[in-house]
Amino acid sequence: MKKLVYDILNKLSHPEITFADVRLTSTDSQWIGFETGTLKRFGSITDQIAVGVRVLINGCWGFAGTVDLSYKSIETMIQKAISNAQIGSSFKTNRVNFPPLSPTVQSYFYKPEEDPFLISDEEKLGYLGEIAKKLTGIEKIVHSYVSTSFYRQYKIYANTEGTFTDTLVYDTLPEMVVTASDGNDVMTRNYPGHMSARRGGFEVVRKFDFPANTERIISEAIALLSAPYIEEERADIIIGSGHLALQLHESIGHATEADRIFGMEISYAGKTFVKPEMLGGFKYGSEIVNVYSDSTDPLGLGYHPVDDEGVPGRRVDIIKNGILVNQQTSREIAHRLGFDPSSNMIGVEANDFPLVRMTNFCLAPGKGSLADLIKDTEKGYFLDFTKTWSIDDNRNNFQFTTEIGWRIENGELKNIVREPTYFGITPEFWNSCDRICGAEEWEYQGTFNCGKGEPGQALHLSHGVAPARFRNVVVNVKA
Repeated sequence: MKKLVYDILNKLSHPEITFADVRLTSTDSQWIGFETGTLKRFGSITDQIAVGVRVLINGCWGFAGTVDLSYKSIETMIQKAISNAQIGSSFKTNRVNFPPLSPTVQSYFYKPEEDPFLISDEEKLGYLGEIAKKLTGIEKIVHSYVSTSFYRQYKIYANTEGTFTDTLVYDTLPEMVVTASDGNDVMTRNYPGHMSARRGGFEVVRKFDFPANTERIISEAIALLSAPYIEEERADIIIGSGHLALQLHESIGHATEADRIFGMEISYAGKTFVKPEMLGGFKYGSEIVNVYSDSTDPLGLGYHPVDDEGVPGRRVDIIKNGILVNQQTSREIAHRLGFDPSSNMIGVEANDFPLVRMTNFCLAPGKGSLADLIKDTEKGYFLDFTKTWSIDDNRNNFQFTTEIGWRIENGELKNIVREPTYFGITPEFWNSCDRICGAEEWEYQGTFNCGKGEPGQALHLSHGVAPARFRNVVVNVKA
């Protein structure tokens, strides 16, 4: 495969080409799903190979990709990329321009503790099947689901600046869900939450310890059937890590993808309220809010030696002491904004055009444990486990609903409340953040399903977060 990439790169010596890169990916996936104790989903795709070429001609990108590695297909792909750039440049008003980078030559191979593609199917099915059985035959539990997805990708990236890297990564996404009903209402509880993807192999499934958590989610789902709703119009809320990761993702992560500023990403995943003139002065959050993009941490799903245009992995402050100071950028957009590129240009597979994407996008920890934070809260609610959400095209006005919450009174958790919902405007909400838990509570949450682009691409990424408190948040819009 390396020879193929070198061969393709050597063919990109066209005199008009000022920059070119080549990517090759080989992806393996497996998914297992039990519903109400019965195996319903079981399949895999192996050696899913793709290659893509991107060329810059007269200030315009040309791209083409293929899953056919025959000589004819490769030649056609190269000529199509060149032709796309040549034709597109006739209509280009803002020419793409960026300074060169020093080459990076590096290999990275992640080694899981338990390679899920080497473990027998019988062992994986047996382990998950036993968990699925524990969720069945229980009064008021009308449906249950246990699933795991395994992912492995080998990638080669090379460009005309001399960069050449190859990587191998493993990601795992486990989940279990129960649905309870009393004939009138229906309530669900999932574990470990909707951001349960982690870097690693089958050991990820074991570390979540599903068997030890089945009784808890069953009892909580049943208890939610008779639990009250929040009645106050405003309250102080503490948001748990799993759900806070989604809040960070939607209201800061997507909002600070700089392609949105210039209208490059509008129709599918929306725009942003952020404008170039806000950088360096806009108060996005309170002084304790520090958010950064970090593709240098191998513990997160967003790690890489270089992104998909040859920018070495970096840690970049996006919000510093509450002030918006930078964006997630490509080389082209960073140059337009006067920044160094942030190493956030990613394509899911080699025949996908790279887009500005989150990698490891994190809220820096503060101080203290979750227990300390609850004890410090006289009255409010602790919320976690995403149920539904919505946010406007500008990533500004939002509503989030979690599966479960607990009332806090005099620093102690009291009764369960059902479907806690809160509303906000992004800057106002993050400016209401007055405490973030410390490093002992901080951990990566991950997803396989961050969607962006047309055709759509579903990216794997991580968010490092710890529980945090937000003051005087709207929790009930009364008629």
